[in-house]
Amino acid sequence: MAIKKKERGASEASAKELVGYYREMLLVRRFEEKAGQLYGMGLINGFCHLYIGQEAVVIGMQAAAGAADSCITSYRDHGHMLACGMDPKGVMAELTGRAGGYSRGKGGSMHMFSREKRFYGGHGIVGAQVPLGAGLGFAHKYSKDGGVAHVYCGDGAVNQGQVYESFNMASLWKLPVVFVIENNKYAMGTSSERHAAGQELYKRGAAYGIPGEAVNGMSVLAVRDAAIRALAHARSGQGPYILEMMTYRYRGHSMSDPAKYRSKEEVTRMREQHDPIDQLKEKLLADGIIDEAGLKDIDREVKALVGEAADFSQSSPEPDPSELWTDVLIEA
Repeated sequence: MAIKKKERGASEASAKELVGYYREMLLVRRFEEKAGQLYGMGLINGFCHLYIGQEAVVIGMQAAAGAADSCITSYRDHGHMLACGMDPKGVMAELTGRAGGYSRGKGGSMHMFSREKRFYGGHGIVGAQVPLGAGLGFAHKYSKDGGVAHVYCGDGAVNQGQVYESFNMASLWKLPVVFVIENNKYAMGTSSERHAAGQELYKRGAAYGIPGEAVNGMSVLAVRDAAIRALAHARSGQGPYILEMMTYRYRGHSMSDPAKYRSKEEVTRMREQHDPIDQLKEKLLADGIIDEAGLKDIDREVKALVGEAADFSQSSPEPDPSELWTDVLIEA
């Protein structure tokens, strides 16, 4: 696959980077579509929250991440895992509750971790990951490793009290944290207009002296540029920063949600006018960076990876009963 060289401006990405962002977003999209299929077949149990539509947020953030940075999020977490470099096989095997999963089949969709990739969950309690994320920021500052904690939460979680306690401590101690609010416009089934007093969520840290900005979360380049600014601020010792990503999920809150609180026309309009993958695809073609054949090659490669992950998730054995007694106590 030939990639045309592209002159790079001050805030632009190279041709290779643009193709990489496209591939990474497509991997998340295809992985989530397959996860939805496996759920429908009864191979994934419990809760399953898909990231379809929001791919540009985490891919754009990771595009600006440093080697020592950490990541923590809530239950809509598969995309974050893949963006952090976790193996699709291990992620899918965890979804199906198999021993080959990242939490050896005991965590499922919402609770898996990878210390190697600096990914710390995956948390099922709304907003509970935010104070943990502030703790990761404290660890980065204490160890002086130069890392920044990427702390993700949804627009609904921003109304939780522990979020503001975290804002206060992070600002007071000037912790290297970027709080990423993924505003997909619906907290479960409640629109932001109905659950949030004041629609500019990026200003929620103003009382604590935390700067913030709203970002087009459907554009991977807009996200990447905002992430560069926010991470530079946090990494330089100035304390936390808030990024409100204006994004959208195409599926329901979870697989059991029929999403009747919004119209089909609304979802169709967002897909047709703002899809992050289609927008980047059009740019790649318009700029002559890649052709249709090259895009099809990427799609085939990604589908093969996801297919292998799905096969592995079904062939991996179920956890041994002895696993009930592991990871419940650590001798310190």
